[in-house]
Order: sequence, then structure tokens, then C-alpha cells
Amino acid sequence: MNKTVNTVVRASVIALAVMMLSGCYSELQRQVDELNAKVDRVSATASQASSTADAASATAQEARQMASGSQSTANQALNAANQSQSCCDATNEKMDRMFQRSQSK
Repeated sequence: MNKTVNTVVRASVIALAVMMLSGCYSELQRQVDELNAKVDRVSATASQASSTADAASATAQEARQMASGSQSTANQALNAANQSQSCCDATNEKMDRMFQRSQSK
């Protein structure tokens, strides 16, 4: 009888250990599943951030090209203004000389 009780106690301990390990495994599996879900969310957020950064980079490149075109146009306008001023200065000098000649006669 003592042997039977000893066997039952051992079987109970083994059964309890198996149940505890099974519970630990379930808890670990739940935590792994939660961690995988978090990783998926982080990955989706990172992907979205990367797409946003790519769009911002493209917009910045477009703005840089537009600024370059604007600078070129401004340089052309400045050049034309300088040429016009030179022409105006030359015309004023001619008119001054003509006035001086008419006054000296």
C-alpha cells in the first residue's frame, strides 16, 4: 500500500509539473504573440515613416529645382536691367552732350 501511495504521489507531482509547464508555455506563447503583433505594428509604422520621408525628399528636390529655375530667371532679369541701365546712361550722356552743344552755339 505504501508503494501505491508513493506512486500516486509521484504521478500527481509529475502531472502538476506537466500542468505548470503547459501553463508556462501558454503564457510564453501569448507573450510571443503579443510581441509579434507589436513588431508588426512597429514595422508598419516604420514603413509609413519611410514613405513619408521619400515623399518629403521628392518634394524638397522639386522645390530645389524650382528655386534654381527662379534664381536663373532672376539673374536674367538682373542682366537685362543692367543692360537697360547702361543704355539709359548712354542715352542721357548723348542728350547731355547735345544740350551742351546747343548751349555753346
